Amino acid sequence: MRLTQLFLSLASGIICALTAAMPADAAPIKNIVIVHGALADGSGWRKVHDLLKHKGYKVSIVQPPMTSLQDDVNATHRILNLQDGPAILVGHSYGGMVVTEAGNSDNVAGIVYVAAFQPDESESLLDLASKIPAATKSITATPDDFLYLDPKAYTADFAADVPAADAEFMANSQVFPARAAFETKITQPAWKNKRSWSLVATDDRAIHPDLMRMMAQRAGSTTVEVKASHAVFMSQPDAVSRLIENAAKTLSK
Repeated sequence: MRLTQLFLSLASGIICALTAAMPADAAPIKNIVIVHGALADGSGWRKVHDLLKHKGYKVSIVQPPMTSLQDDVNATHRILNLQDGPAILVGHSYGGMVVTEAGNSDNVAGIVYVAAFQPDESESLLDLASKIPAATKSITATPDDFLYLDPKAYTADFAADVPAADAEFMANSQVFPARAAFETKITQPAWKNKRSWSLVATDDRAIHPDLMRMMAQRAGSTTVEVKASHAVFMSQPDAVSRLIENAAKTLSK
């Protein structure tokens, strides 16, 4: 009887040790937090939102004030703090600057850049844009140093593959970013410590596609290319939602 008890005790100890040594299954990632870019607002992400929601994801759209990069990072943290588990953080255009800083939050599992700036340490948006200038020349400053895209050029330079009525509405509802937000340098790029994905819009006139390729390559991002304008989230919502879902599934394995 004592030998049997000893054997069972040893067996139990071995099983416990092996179980402790085995990696735990990653928690399924069901939270998606999206930061829209400048010169647009969050409403354009409705189709991506609905596609991901249909797949069972909880999708939140950050509406950053764009008064400063820090204000926009704070706005993103506010939404991240409401999530009930790990999240995929998505940034479009200037939103890529925001998620690069905000992505250092503990509950951010990975970052997806959609036609976005993907800065390194000590780089600002203007630093990056000057490396390989974009085709658009129609961004103008207000007297108090906020920026906007001339509505007359908006369709061609931002949303060439979006229905004309939608592009016109986007031009008339664009969010003006403070020039200071574009001049602020990144301090701690989250992509250096977390997995990242990048979508290059090959017909983009707001960010040069070669600049997107360069940024994604140096970050080691998993990259896809989509023939689309800067408003790829509206014109190609299936491709965008598919990349976001791929990131979530990859990090849930």
